[in-house]
Amino acid sequence: MSRRPTRSYDWGFPRWRAYGGAKETARVRICDRHGCDRPGDCPAPKSPNNPDRWYFCAEHAAEYNSGWNYFEGLSKEDAEARARDEGHARSYSRAQHWEWAGPGDGSRSRAELDALKALELDSDADFAAVRDAYRRLAKKFHPDVNVGDAKAVDRFQAVQAAYDVLRRAEEAKSWKGSAE
Repeated sequence: MSRRPTRSYDWGFPRWRAYGGAKETARVRICDRHGCDRPGDCPAPKSPNNPDRWYFCAEHAAEYNSGWNYFEGLSKEDAEARARDEGHARSYSRAQHWEWAGPGDGSRSRAELDALKALELDSDADFAAVRDAYRRLAKKFHPDVNVGDAKAVDRFQAVQAAYDVLRRAEEAKSWKGSAE
């Protein structure tokens, strides 16, 4: 005759034992610094490009990192370029998903709204107005009309790019409408 297992109080509601009151003990890693008995929850590489890690407490991790040269082995120019790039990565910049938000009723992306602004149109302009504005501005800033004017060439290219963005959006709308 086999013995019936005892009842566990870890099921159902109310829970008879406090949360986190498991019978087994939690493992705590101790700081790898000799003589330190605080928890070592800050991993630090043992050497560059090495997957092995030391685990220090916050105080000893700060001490270890203060002597670390992040740009060791790089030329002065490469070190400056990396420092500049990493500083830029930590600074505030335009989000990668900037097309998702912006003014308007939500029917147009941020890129489309920027294109409408480049064509000097309101955010609710229809595609016929886009086509008319493109033709007007293309004639005004065309390089054949403005020979030698670099600003006019740049403006012409911006107008072309804006029209291309809006044309693709209009085509996508027509494809989506025909599929439904």
